[in-house]
Amino acid sequence: MWSEVNVVLVGEGGHSKVIREIINARSDYRIVAILDDKYDELLMNEDMYVGPISSAAQLAEQVNALNWVVAIGNNSIRKSIIARLDIPNEHYLTLIHETAVISSSASIAQGTVIMANTVINADAKIGYHAIINTGAIVEHDCQLADYVHIAPRATLTGAVVIQEGTMIGAGATIIPGKHIGEWTLVGAGATVIHNIPSYQTAVGTPATVLPSKT
Repeated sequence: MWSEVNVVLVGEGGHSKVIREIINARSDYRIVAILDDKYDELLMNEDMYVGPISSAAQLAEQVNALNWVVAIGNNSIRKSIIARLDIPNEHYLTLIHETAVISSSASIAQGTVIMANTVINADAKIGYHAIINTGAIVEHDCQLADYVHIAPRATLTGAVVIQEGTMIGAGATIIPGKHIGEWTLVGAGATVIHNIPSYQTAVGTPATVLPSKT
């Protein structure tokens, strides 16, 4: 018997608009609630609930079989909200745009969103709650940890490793086999030809790490 998948979007900014279009393109998905802290209380607004993020437990009592998507582009904020929600990962949706090309041998964990015209190639592995944004390429054997964000048109060539929480800027390129540490920022248009440590900002072509502020 056919049944709709009840979806809760957490976050109502610009990133959420794009995710909402992916969901609305599927006839088997229905957005039943949007939670964002701009709302004061949980209310029914036309055909869906709206409310603050703190109302998640109340919503779960009123609507059965919820599937969650945290629609926030900032990696650290996304991680903190997921910690606040304290919902098991199996209750998060993995969303893949219909135009994305995904290898059958790639692995994509729950809560991750794959945007339009992306390519995920053979044996790539992507962790929980990541974002692979519009037109990005994740080549064979890449390993991406939880909460990463690969911005539009960025290219990760073969066997690149990206650790937790790192942001790869729009149009950046990382050559094969390089490792990027956790919670690092690679600037837009950068070309990474060396490994980059954790908690750094790297920009330029070739990418260089900016001095730490003291």
